Amino acid sequence: MKKCGPSNGFDLDEMGRRDAVLGSLMGGNGLYRVGGSEDVQGMAQCVGDLSMAQCQDCLYEAIGRLKKECGGGVYGDMFLGKCYARYTTSGAHLYAKPNHHGSHSESEKTFALIIGLLAGVALLIIFLTFMRRIFARNGK
Repeated sequence: MKKCGPSNGFDLDEMGRRDAVLGSLMGGNGLYRVGGSEDVQGMAQCVGDLSMAQCQDCLYEAIGRLKKECGGGVYGDMFLGKCYARYTTSGAHLYAKPNHHGSHSESEKTFALIIGLLAGVALLIIFLTFMRRIFARNGK
């Protein structure tokens, strides 16, 4: 899965810094790697069950695809099965969506929880009715 930002406002200097940051992440050590240069920040991470060589291979693929598929985007995220890589620039904050509907989303979560519980109770009742009928047949 990938997420790429728009390319407006991303100049060649920033692209060079982005490539340098992503290159330092590929050359890093460990399952979690961070780096930055001026207004460009980068981060990469592997799941814990990968060896260092497997992590390196996964990040090489993720960062290569990130650079290719997001091009000059002001931010980019690349999620592969076992690793993740991302970069952001100073222009990325312009595209962050503020959460003006915090209470609205909380009410949606509460509603979904209630509906889920009601569905669970309904399924339990159906299951118990089914089991009662089976035991009634076997008892005769």
